[in-house]
Amino acid sequence: MTALLVLEDGRVFHGIPYGAEGETFGEMVFNTGMTGYQETLTDPSYHRQIVAMTAPHIGNTGVNDEDPESGRVWVAGYVVREPARVASSWRSTRSLDDYLREQGVVGIAMAGTRALTRHLRERGAMRAGVFSGAALAPVAELLERVLGSPAMEGADLAGAVTTSEAYVVPAIGERRFTVAAVDLGIKAMTPHRLAERGCEVHVLPASVTASEILALGPDGVFFSNGPGDPATADGPVEALRGVLEAGVPFFGICFGNQLFGRALGLGTYKLRYGHRGVNQPVRHQGTGKVEISSHNHGFAVRAPVDGRFETPFGPGEVTHVNLNDGCVEGLRLLGRPAFSVQYHPEAAAGPHDSAGLFDDFCALMSQGKGSTADRQELLGRHDSGQRTTMMENHGA
Repeated sequence: MTALLVLEDGRVFHGIPYGAEGETFGEMVFNTGMTGYQETLTDPSYHRQIVAMTAPHIGNTGVNDEDPESGRVWVAGYVVREPARVASSWRSTRSLDDYLREQGVVGIAMAGTRALTRHLRERGAMRAGVFSGAALAPVAELLERVLGSPAMEGADLAGAVTTSEAYVVPAIGERRFTVAAVDLGIKAMTPHRLAERGCEVHVLPASVTASEILALGPDGVFFSNGPGDPATADGPVEALRGVLEAGVPFFGICFGNQLFGRALGLGTYKLRYGHRGVNQPVRHQGTGKVEISSHNHGFAVRAPVDGRFETPFGPGEVTHVNLNDGCVEGLRLLGRPAFSVQYHPEAAAGPHDSAGLFDDFCALMSQGKGSTADRQELLGRHDSGQRTTMMENHGA
């Protein structure tokens, strides 16, 4: 049995079918994580992307019913080097191969995942297609199909992955705060991490307006991760501007960081091949501390890394920078309770260096219940790196 991976520049890789047979199209990207393949598959941020895993063995622990980040697989296609022959875990309920077939995800197992990754690093992420079974045809014809598929630039995808109706994740233990979380492709672990800290989380559709958010009377507003080109998300950006005008504490991650940048008047751009994995080093500009962080993004914010900038809401600054390529990894306003990061502090299946950012958000909400002077003092501590994080509490 044969399967083909065809890139838009004409490069072809041969393998065998893995998961469902047929054809699929998407942006070809790679993930460097050694663990967490089930979380990757169910992350809505991977909508319309074909994901190649750089770890050599995938599927060793099978699939369980506890780890999914959403109710379905979102990747458009899946590329692995060597599938596990046997799934071995006391939590496993079925094999990864069976799971992909159940979900209709077309995949390929091939020896050339390292060559594919090097090719994407040199040429950049690009459109691709995976073909097997009845979908196989001469390569020239398959390439035409790939070139006819949509590109990621200009793609407005948040509406395709967001919740259709608002729902509530109750606080675990005593309710301390009410958080309005805008679902741009939210992962299940994110509201759970907030709930662990006493937050009652109202998860809202991506189409929500500022007035609808503020009508809840939230102590804080959260913008989630999500797929697509941030330059197309005009509705959520307008809603975020209304939240910032109202002075409600704000925290955004990943796609939410990019929309925060746009709300501040900054531009966004597409990275050559993006950051996808659980091993990205990020430096806090104020303290010099480095966190190993989980990423999944192909776009970034364009901002002055070494200086402050003016926004419609007062001065802002870059708080975090990626040590691999120098791109912006965090933003904050100096005079308002609003900040964001480009990575994932909920980080299932890890790492957990940045989990304390949820505590920072709770601290802002707590100060928001107090005086403006208290809030400004907290913002100053955050700027100087004197925040209390889980990482510091654990002696890291």
